Amino acid sequence: MKTLAIRTRQTMWILIGMLLLSLNGWAKNPADYVDPFIGTSTSRWMLYPGPSMPFGMVKLSPDNQNQGWKAGYEHSIENISGFSHIHSWVMGGLLVMPTVGELQTQPGDEAKPDEGYRSRIRHETESAQAGYYAVTLDDYNIRAELTTTTRTGFHRYTFPKADDARILFDLKIPTEYGYDMEWGSIRKVNDREIEGFSKQSIYDGFSSLLNEYTVHFVAQFSKPFDSLGGWDNGNIFQNADQIYGRDDVGGFVNFKTEKDEAIVVKVGISLVSIDQARLNLKTETRKYGFDFDAVRHDAYNAWNNLLSKIEVEGGSETDKLKFYTNYYRSYAARTIWSDVNGKYVDMCEQIRQLDDPNSPVYGCDAFWNTFWNLNQLWALVTPDYANQWVKSLLEINDRGGWLPKGPTGIEYSSIMVASHEVPLINSVYQKGIRGYDVEKAYQAIRHVQTAMPRAHECGGLVGNRQLKPYMELGYVPHGPDVSKYHMGTFEQGPVSNTLEYAFDDWNVAQMARALNKKDDYDYFTRRAYNYTNVFDPEIGYVRPRLANGEWAPFKAAIGDTKQSFEWVGEGFVEGNSWQYTWFVPHDVNGLTGLLGKGEFNRRLEEGFIKSSKTNFNAEGDLFYNYPINHGNQPNMQAAYLFNYSGMPWKTQYWAREIMDRYYGDNPENGWPGDEDQGQMGAWYVMSAIGLFEMDGGGSTQPIYELGCPLFQKITIHLDGEYYPGGVFTILAKHASKKNRYIQSAELDGKPLDRPWFYHKDLIDGGTLVLTMGPEPNTKWGSAPEDAPPSLSTTPH
Repeated sequence: MKTLAIRTRQTMWILIGMLLLSLNGWAKNPADYVDPFIGTSTSRWMLYPGPSMPFGMVKLSPDNQNQGWKAGYEHSIENISGFSHIHSWVMGGLLVMPTVGELQTQPGDEAKPDEGYRSRIRHETESAQAGYYAVTLDDYNIRAELTTTTRTGFHRYTFPKADDARILFDLKIPTEYGYDMEWGSIRKVNDREIEGFSKQSIYDGFSSLLNEYTVHFVAQFSKPFDSLGGWDNGNIFQNADQIYGRDDVGGFVNFKTEKDEAIVVKVGISLVSIDQARLNLKTETRKYGFDFDAVRHDAYNAWNNLLSKIEVEGGSETDKLKFYTNYYRSYAARTIWSDVNGKYVDMCEQIRQLDDPNSPVYGCDAFWNTFWNLNQLWALVTPDYANQWVKSLLEINDRGGWLPKGPTGIEYSSIMVASHEVPLINSVYQKGIRGYDVEKAYQAIRHVQTAMPRAHECGGLVGNRQLKPYMELGYVPHGPDVSKYHMGTFEQGPVSNTLEYAFDDWNVAQMARALNKKDDYDYFTRRAYNYTNVFDPEIGYVRPRLANGEWAPFKAAIGDTKQSFEWVGEGFVEGNSWQYTWFVPHDVNGLTGLLGKGEFNRRLEEGFIKSSKTNFNAEGDLFYNYPINHGNQPNMQAAYLFNYSGMPWKTQYWAREIMDRYYGDNPENGWPGDEDQGQMGAWYVMSAIGLFEMDGGGSTQPIYELGCPLFQKITIHLDGEYYPGGVFTILAKHASKKNRYIQSAELDGKPLDRPWFYHKDLIDGGTLVLTMGPEPNTKWGSAPEDAPPSLSTTPH
């Protein structure tokens, strides 16, 4: 409660300051609204308060937790163990910590800061903004400040007067997933530079991921150090030229400092080699030298330029705080893994060279359902980034023969389900973003939907695990292996995979249609209807089905999941039958036909009312116990389903409720569920500007569906390299928390009587005018012909 009170007071003063500046006519920049502390309590490793550049390789941030799930930075813990450079999915390493006094080589327990080199902090001395973090380490009286370039971390440590000042470099640290440090070294180059490496690996059984990577680094100091020391599993070495070993290995450089003396350390990293780390360091910091403030200034500007692509007016200061913080998170967690000259290490640990170093190779967790968030935002606001993501996926496909599901460290894994890189590639193509080999892209997505899955010789599983029975039966069959193994086997799996595979099939069909591949279009369109094979019309739910065609014993749609992997859900990955029955992004109109509009609307409304009691989040990650669970991927689309069933005002109401109640503005309540590398953030940004894409923008004529804009004016600055229109403006007249309902709409001066419009009408520039009011207009957009198109209502 003390921590919450402190942060609440800080947020209050930030907002008061913003208000005073606004009253005095001083405009705030979008980056000034970013609060990196939001959501940093009970959060994942990838949600960190420290600085990075968009998709930066270096994500330099404080850590303070012991090894374990959701380790990293916990805001309620008032101490810090150090500042590590990598905060990517299942990847971490290279922690730096300044100290004075007695030498400690272990971080110590989070609950016992005196046992190690960690230091107590007070949150009132802690601050962060886009591109910057600072805190006072109370136990050492050291002021620590951090900023970054894409591949280099900048540290500025202001010391007290001390004869025993030092800066530690720890190669084996607690992280969310942990890692084995198989071999590492730190070597003195001269009295201003050290270099080293840490060869690391992790095997994650859940995702069948074998991730082997080496963190190479070069650190340069603004002041000569007196000597290098280090440790190797409890053995301490002083005045050494090199430290090496495995497991618990680290080093330290010693200084004598005067009162308030600042030492700047810049650290370049690479997964390729020490020479490449030095090249990254030299290339990205040449113009700065050791000018910390210049780096901080440019990092801030980079973020501000990105965030300024959408300008908002109206709404509350809290709305803007949440909007730009969510926007920031949409670009902060996923990671560039190629160096400045385009070199990178592939899944077979071979060094590769990109043709265009400015289009990097990226790593991340799964693309599981990013079609409801990140895909939409990236393609709309930053089409060049979307283009780069496709090129990166095709580069990995070229090297390993398969598209990746979640290419952390450029490795293969079977993280989560299906192959939802397919919707990303297709939607980018459909929006006219095509700076890559289009035929190669099509063949890659076709391959992953037709080739049998297997263990890859360089590690990990590739392909869709239950593709064989899916192709044979038209659905993924249920069986005992579903309860025995997280994601099933090659022969049996979660029924929810039928729905996921069918959506990916539809995406392949849409790209085939655009490329005039009629046979493929017909074939994959037939497969896209496979969702109907697991819908039981007698009970009105999707349910598990056995290989012999019989329905499996049906558990309650919500709850009742006593099993080995109950958090996964019996037959439904991280969900339940209630949630997955709605999972037909490509054919919601078909689903309304199966359920009937009356039952469709009754059930959906009932689910929202029930889930509103927990702010639309499954508390304790009990995904199966709730209907609407916005805190996880499977039904983030729920609020927008009403647009298809003749009740668009319900979409407007519930989308606003989720934005106001699920999304918070402080460390404890930022995202009650799993923000998951920008997915929650991107959903908020799209919903706050009043737009959404149920099918992820994958149709040959992509559309946007309308929701409830938070702001009275939204200006989207379009990228002229991809979109010709210059600016698209959304005017939501009278929009407020009360006035959340669309009364009427105009697009480019013409009446818009339906709750959707085409992507092509947005990228040509123009204006969407929405008149908002306090009561629903039940006549607007509610006729059967007003529903957005989907598979069943689109001519084939």
